Amino acid sequence: MASESTARMTTNYAEKYKEVRTILISQPKPERSPYYELEKKWGLTIDWRQFIHVEPVSEKEFRKNRLRPDEFSAIIFTSKNAIEHFFRMCEEMRVKMSMETKYFCLSEAIANYLQKFIVYRKRKVFVGKRKVEDLANYFNKHKGEKFLLPCSNLGAKQTVAYLDKIELDYKDVMMYRTVASDLSDLSDVTYDVLVFFSPLGIDSLYENFPGFDQNDTRIAVFGNATSQKVIKEGLHINIKAPSPENPSMAMALENYIKKTNKRQER
Repeated sequence: MASESTARMTTNYAEKYKEVRTILISQPKPERSPYYELEKKWGLTIDWRQFIHVEPVSEKEFRKNRLRPDEFSAIIFTSKNAIEHFFRMCEEMRVKMSMETKYFCLSEAIANYLQKFIVYRKRKVFVGKRKVEDLANYFNKHKGEKFLLPCSNLGAKQTVAYLDKIELDYKDVMMYRTVASDLSDLSDVTYDVLVFFSPLGIDSLYENFPGFDQNDTRIAVFGNATSQKVIKEGLHINIKAPSPENPSMAMALENYIKKTNKRQER
């Protein structure tokens, strides 16, 4: 992305509250979003661009693990991507999972997504609230199962650490990759605000634009992990969520814009 100076921002950054006209959100464009109302209300231009994307591991590469999904009696799903690529691999390998297979899902949203791939009422599905620790009682009751943990190239560190701690019989295996998207067409484009929701988005920014300097660009971040990554890169955080005042990123952006575009509200 274009910049006006080669000086990297530091902790001595002084907030300038320049008017905001353009915003780039590092996610795919949704059908419905509170950002659309924000765009209309303040006369903004909000663009959407996926900074990271998922690529499948090929069947040929997967076979190097010398295992088959149907060798396992229980599957642990930590995300919707894990579900998609697990069943994709089963299809490519012509593997049919047993009706007795047990599925352990970290959250209700993940479990609901599982219904796209199995006849839910005929299967044994165990659901947590959000974290792998929520499944502790279920793991204890099914210690005799052989578990498979489908994951990405980034692994599932917290889940793996917990499974090791409780000495579960499991195998984690990569079925997909999370990689930086090609953003080269944005090399001559500038935005007043860049919005990030994960540390991987920051990695993608620097992979695409190694010489990126913040200058007058405002950085908006969601979550502590993203915040820590931005600070590590020597950038300044202008807008942050969630917080008691700003539980959502849309609200955080609007409260910031109220300061920068005081007379621009429509």
